[in-house]
Amino acid sequence: MKIASWNVNSLNVRQPHLEQWLGAFSPDVVGLQETKLEDHRFPDTALAGLGYRSIFAGQKTYNGVAILSRVPATEVQVGIPGFEDEQKRVIAATVGDVRIVNLYVVNGQDVGTDKYAYKLRWLDAVHGWLAAELQRHPKMIVMGDFNIAPDERDVYDPKVWGDDHILTSVAERDALRRLNALGLHDAFRLHNDEAGVYSWWDYRMGGLRRNLGLRIDLTLVSDALRAQAAASGIDREPRTWERPSDHAPAWVQLAG
Repeated sequence: MKIASWNVNSLNVRQPHLEQWLGAFSPDVVGLQETKLEDHRFPDTALAGLGYRSIFAGQKTYNGVAILSRVPATEVQVGIPGFEDEQKRVIAATVGDVRIVNLYVVNGQDVGTDKYAYKLRWLDAVHGWLAAELQRHPKMIVMGDFNIAPDERDVYDPKVWGDDHILTSVAERDALRRLNALGLHDAFRLHNDEAGVYSWWDYRMGGLRRNLGLRIDLTLVSDALRAQAAASGIDREPRTWERPSDHAPAWVQLAG
C-alpha cells in the first residue's frame, strides 16, 4: 500500500500535474492540501476516471483538503471534533484497515502573532483528538503539510530557521514532538538520517535550483504500522515541472 501526501497549492492550477503524477507514481491513497476549491468544483469525476474515489472539504481561494483512494473510504471526518474552525484543514477516513488523517497545519505567519497563537491552539486540539482516535484506530497514518520542520536536518540554514523563527520555533517543534509521543513516527526518518532532503522550496531566489528548502510535509505512522513501513521518501520531480506547486509529494510504502 503506497500512501502519499501533497500540498498541490491550487488544484485548479495543478490538476494536470496531479493527473500526470497519479499515472506515473500510482499511489493507493493520496492526501491533498491547499486544494483551494469549493466542493462543487472538485474534479471528482475526472479523478474517478483515473481509478480514484475522492472525499473532500474545500473553500474558495484558501485551504482545502481531500483524500483520494483506489477503494472507497469510510468513516469520514471533516474538521477536528469539538474545535470550531471555519477553515477547511482536516479530513480523515478509513481506507481498508488503515485510518488516514490528512492535515493542512496552520502556517502561523510569525512568532508572537495572533495566527501563531491560533496555530498552537489548533495543534493542541489535534493532539487531543488523535490521542482518542488512536484508541479506536491503532493502524493510523497522519499526513500532510505540517508547516513545521522537525529538526536542523530539515532546513537549509539552521541559523536562519532557528528557535525563534516560524516553522522551526521551540513551541511548534514541541507540539510536533507531542504528536510523536502519542506513538506516531516520522516515516522518512525511519529510513533516512540524511540532512538536506526537503519537500518545499520557495519560488523566489532560485529556491529549488539552490536547494534552499524545508522538509515540512510529513507522513507519520502509528506504532501498529511502524514495522510495515518498508520505504518512504519525497518525490522531487513534480517540483521541477512547469508552473509547479512549491511542495513535492511525501510518501510511505506499507508492506503486507
